[in-house]
Amino acid sequence: MTTTTASAQREFALPLRRMLHAREAGVFAALVLLFVLGSVLSPSFAQSDNLLSVGQQVSQMGIMAIGVTFVILNGEIDLSVGSTYALSAISTGILISDGWSWVWAALVGLAVGAVAGLLNGLAVVVLGVPSFIVTLGTLSVFRGVALLISDGAPISLSSSQTGVADFNLLGQGLLFGVIPMQFVFFAVIAVAGAVLLSRSRFGFNTYAVGGNQEAARLVGVNVKRVKLTAFVLSGFTAALAGVLGLSFLSYVQGVTGQGMELTVISAVIIGGAALFGGSGTIWGTVIGVAFIGLLQNILNVKGISSFWQTVVTGLVIVAAVAADTWQRRRKSRA
Repeated sequence: MTTTTASAQREFALPLRRMLHAREAGVFAALVLLFVLGSVLSPSFAQSDNLLSVGQQVSQMGIMAIGVTFVILNGEIDLSVGSTYALSAISTGILISDGWSWVWAALVGLAVGAVAGLLNGLAVVVLGVPSFIVTLGTLSVFRGVALLISDGAPISLSSSQTGVADFNLLGQGLLFGVIPMQFVFFAVIAVAGAVLLSRSRFGFNTYAVGGNQEAARLVGVNVKRVKLTAFVLSGFTAALAGVLGLSFLSYVQGVTGQGMELTVISAVIIGGAALFGGSGTIWGTVIGVAFIGLLQNILNVKGISSFWQTVVTGLVIVAAVAADTWQRRRKSRA
């Protein structure tokens, strides 16, 4: 074997070894097995049209999951993202219906989500209230505000309204006539999130705070700023998903997005993020999102009741958390 060949093999093996030893390797293997199972159960499962459809269906959940990942890595939780989703979508819809430019209306909707995240973060880092309690409360508060400003009535956008057709392209459009625009937004947010987490000081500080908050504080990390930023990112991504949801359906009501927070958090945990912070990646979250999307698609293709789908998804979540707990105990004993 020549030196050049041996060097080439080492260069190939290094990233492969890193991937196989990564926290997400087990979830990725399960994702591959799930894909194979779907292909066996349904000939149409692996067709590009179906996979692109799955990509579009999980995009809103995926965008929200990217933001929630930062919160969970800090050892916190955000249960209000489903309500933020609805509040931002309704705010955008009301403004468009009132004759605002869809661009400005969408920007206001995004700002509403960022402010919602900021309020969550301030309650956690300034008042010292546990994030579970804070976001459990704002889950109801933001939902209530959404119902109040809409008078409990649904908001529908007509393509005959000025600018609505252009706005709908955000959610209904196809890049190059093939790739759903929602999936494009998801991909961009995922890449941006991965770069922010792995290549920036903020990302390093996020892991430090989640791993050991007191130690991070002692070495000069501004713990409050890191957590506050994470909650703002979570609110912003929930708002972006809400705006895209409105663009896709041209319809929103106060109860829209109920239960989404559980699916989003599930994707992050299934993707390998530690429930108590300090461990996880954006790519793991993407894998978790893909896993839930493929699982739901297989169940739909086989005509499984939505009630059973809820049961199966819940069992997968329990299994993922149990696996994380087992792995942590094994490491502590080593």
